Amino acid sequence: MTYNVTIFGIDLILNPIAFTLPIGNGWDIYWYGIIIATGFMLAMVYGYFNAKRFNINTDKMLDVVLVATPCAIIGARAYYLIFDGVKLSSFSEIFGFGGSGFSGLAIYGAVIGALVSGFIMCKIRKVKFLDIADLASVAFLIGQGIGRWGNFLNQEAFGGPTGSDFWGMSSENVVREFIKLGYEPTDLAHPCFLYESVWCLLGALVIFLLSKKRRFSGETSLMYCIWYGFGRAFIELLRTDSLMIGNIKVSFLLSLTISVAAVVVFVVLYARKRKVYKDSTYEQMFSDLDEDVIIEGEE
Repeated sequence: MTYNVTIFGIDLILNPIAFTLPIGNGWDIYWYGIIIATGFMLAMVYGYFNAKRFNINTDKMLDVVLVATPCAIIGARAYYLIFDGVKLSSFSEIFGFGGSGFSGLAIYGAVIGALVSGFIMCKIRKVKFLDIADLASVAFLIGQGIGRWGNFLNQEAFGGPTGSDFWGMSSENVVREFIKLGYEPTDLAHPCFLYESVWCLLGALVIFLLSKKRRFSGETSLMYCIWYGFGRAFIELLRTDSLMIGNIKVSFLLSLTISVAAVVVFVVLYARKRKVYKDSTYEQMFSDLDEDVIIEGEE
């Protein structure tokens, strides 16, 4: 199974199957899974080498990750099944077994599953949840940014027509979707997977740099919510395969809500920290900051 794909004027032939293991009648290994695993491993590398900066013991961090990872996968699959509106024809479909490989996962479900299970494990292992959430924020963006390329190999997560003869992509899947939606099949589609990948990786860099001057636990997590929620809300408006509640795109509504709420919480917490500074206890609460930041705050 291959896809003939055109993106930005470049013609490609993509095979979503990386290789086949000689097990039974053949066990296909998909690029989707390999790319997701690669994003996860790079996120883990980031977490391991930055844990100390967030006051986190690496052994305890690994304990949290070992539980949160399978819970994230379960959450991603459950979220998709709840909102995709398609009835399952067999029990095996719950686990994503089928001819197109393991797909039908939702990032928000993964994040929710990871956060809930991570919170419980943090309580058990006596790790400060907000600190590990701050550490995970950049790791999430790394994993999400890389993982979106799995959608490209599967030829999914694209948007409507771009209205351009150059900007966009086309493939059998795009043509099929455009015919179903009443668009011209020759039009190019928004490469939403690319938009989100670039947005996430750029966000990982920006938030990583800002996290070096973290003022309070939870600050980096709020930055993640603001950054990812804002970008995902606009990207979701372009997509043709969104999960829906009636006529409302679930991820658009959730993204916008999360982003706005995070902005409000961030402003409130930051204002409280500034008040503490004016009450002359600033240096004690922000002892982790360098001298330049404290001087800037005094101005």
